[in-house]
Amino acid sequence: MQKQKCVFLDRDGVLNRERGDYTYALEDFEVLPRVPEALRLLKKNGYLLIVVTNQGGVAKGLYKKSDVLACHRKLQDACDSLIDAHYMAPGHPSSSASLSRKPDSLMLEKAIAKYNIDPAQSWMVGDSLRDLEAAEKVGVKGILVGNKYKSGTYGWQLADLWEAAQFILREPTEMGR
Repeated sequence: MQKQKCVFLDRDGVLNRERGDYTYALEDFEVLPRVPEALRLLKKNGYLLIVVTNQGGVAKGLYKKSDVLACHRKLQDACDSLIDAHYMAPGHPSSSASLSRKPDSLMLEKAIAKYNIDPAQSWMVGDSLRDLEAAEKVGVKGILVGNKYKSGTYGWQLADLWEAAQFILREPTEMGR
């Protein structure tokens, strides 16, 4: 069976607006501009699209797993159901240890095994260094998006998912594609 290429996606700050607080209520869940177009472009070019998101508010009792799943349904509806899978780490460091929670890499490891993903052909797009640390642990290249960190914090830093998709598709063969 041929290995697949994938773009792993952090959720808050990459796919939907980062509010600076937990995003779990449907009325607060706003898909960012150009996200559907970016996902369509990546999908058209043969990438699996897998969301990997920390949702520590579940462990803190601030919201339920069903709230997160409702937001993921809203995301799928806004993006023509292009996302292949959603992985969520509901733990929080204050209440429990979890290898799933980024910067650990268990969510990515599970997806790599389940979907026969080739890490060398895959990418992680995140808005936090912990997203990229998780990717690095499994040999996946990372792109930092947004403006949380000053320019130059990380090798590949772009404005948003649309720019990241353009970058991924332009990368030369020697980059592992």
